[in-house]
Amino acid sequence: MAFSNLNRNNMINKLTSEKFDVLVIGGGITGAGIALDAASRGMKTALVEMQDFAAGTSSRSTKLVHGGLRYLKQFEVKIVAEVGKERAIVYENGPHVTTPEWMLLPIQKGGTFGKFSTSIGLRVYDFLAGVKKSERRSMLSVHETLAKEPLVKKAGLKGGGYYVEYRTDDARLTIEVMKAAAEKGALPVNYLKVDKLLYDEEGKVCGVSAADQLTGKQHEIKAKKTVNAAGPWVDSIREKDGSKSGKTLRLTKGVHLVIDQAKFPLKQAVYFDTPDKRMFFAIPRDGKTYVGTTDTFYDSDPVNPKMTTSDRTYIIKAINFMFPSVKVTEDDIESSWAGVRPLIWEEGKDPSEISRKDEIWESESGLLTIAGGKLTGYRKMAETVVDLLADKFKQELNQTYSSSVTKNLPISGGDVGGSVKFKEFINFQTDKGTAIGLTNEESSLLVRMYGSNVPIIFNIIKEKGSEAKKFGLPTVLWAKLKYAIDHEMAATPIDFFNRRTGALLFDIETVRTYQDQVIDYMADAFKWKLSEKKNFEHQLNQEIRSAAIPADQN
Repeated sequence: MAFSNLNRNNMINKLTSEKFDVLVIGGGITGAGIALDAASRGMKTALVEMQDFAAGTSSRSTKLVHGGLRYLKQFEVKIVAEVGKERAIVYENGPHVTTPEWMLLPIQKGGTFGKFSTSIGLRVYDFLAGVKKSERRSMLSVHETLAKEPLVKKAGLKGGGYYVEYRTDDARLTIEVMKAAAEKGALPVNYLKVDKLLYDEEGKVCGVSAADQLTGKQHEIKAKKTVNAAGPWVDSIREKDGSKSGKTLRLTKGVHLVIDQAKFPLKQAVYFDTPDKRMFFAIPRDGKTYVGTTDTFYDSDPVNPKMTTSDRTYIIKAINFMFPSVKVTEDDIESSWAGVRPLIWEEGKDPSEISRKDEIWESESGLLTIAGGKLTGYRKMAETVVDLLADKFKQELNQTYSSSVTKNLPISGGDVGGSVKFKEFINFQTDKGTAIGLTNEESSLLVRMYGSNVPIIFNIIKEKGSEAKKFGLPTVLWAKLKYAIDHEMAATPIDFFNRRTGALLFDIETVRTYQDQVIDYMADAFKWKLSEKKNFEHQLNQEIRSAAIPADQN
């Protein structure tokens, strides 16, 4: 069955007419990972997400699959070791959405990191995380540090540490894991909001009642086991189950700002500390530089967290502290994003001190909840949850399932022969793209973005490319849009511009230029009524506006 909302009625019919082994609530990276692990072991798996896939925390991170260097400061050795090793697996299974990125850690007089402690810390980090030889850290002199990034503050600079992090597109990583789950037979559907849990005669959870956010219809989905992987919303699902007791979540908000490279020509990713001892990332990407993140407790609605004036001021101050020659002002902010992190609450701790470790809870009704954790550890978390499910199926129903296979399982688009062969794959496929009339750059960018799924895009351009002109869209943007609708469950303009392409964050001018044409194309594909079309237009305009203007000035 095509993974497309054009197919929504058939998908909903299947969801409501069959009984599943496993139902996952939540379509972020954790839920996607669980669906993939369960489906790849042969469990009949469904997943529901109340918004778009990755619309919560999983599209709003710092976009790094990082090894958790900061956790060394808190002596969380086990997390560093596990996360470091997982990072390499995430990269191998999807080199098209994750790539190594050298990170510069400037060492400043009076800063958090001293030269000696940084050298020791990075060495321990290399050892714990099993970092490969070619990516091991080195220590730099003042001169070498400034050669890597001339914009770094010179006053008080004592040198730098140089080590590898992994950059990712968090939303696309989530979508590719979700597509892989669907390829393995799982049935994930977005825009289905769980408003009630269903129970059998013994009081055990046996499914959910969910409201379709696109049609308003109500649906019941039955399953032997239900997993609550709803991220910031796990406690609201536990409340429906009457099992929200003991440990609870505390949400913290992180904000990132995006500035054009013409204003902030950063050439090297930098991890730096601020005068108040917070750690920040400044990362070049697609002709932009983005900087974050804040870490403040957050008590408002987690569906749509926004940048505030004070968030913006705080980050601009941090930029101008570490990169004084840049002189960034409010007018330079092109876009921004804000996200909430669901952390397991620990009394008396600051937001940045609360552990990122994950925990699994089981309620009396049999509802399994997974909370906490990090993007980097998603596969391992999923494996742990599905191992637990497999044990329960064996004990309770005498059903046996194999152990996890996801460690060496490429995600959708990741079938490129591993990271070693990816360059060769890019060159080979880029030639195929130029053969159908794309420029070398257009073709190469598509290959890097879609990996082993790129032949589908090339085929779309070859077979139906004339459609682009009809709707006044550039060929490449149109092909991405058609692919997002036909193969990636995109249902709204924001799904496409934000989570399928990242344009809302890193290319907002393209969004402004082509928003009407994209909406026209989607309205035609989904047969929207005029009122629906107007509603989606309004939503997108709001999103464009709030990307650049703080919520309290909107």
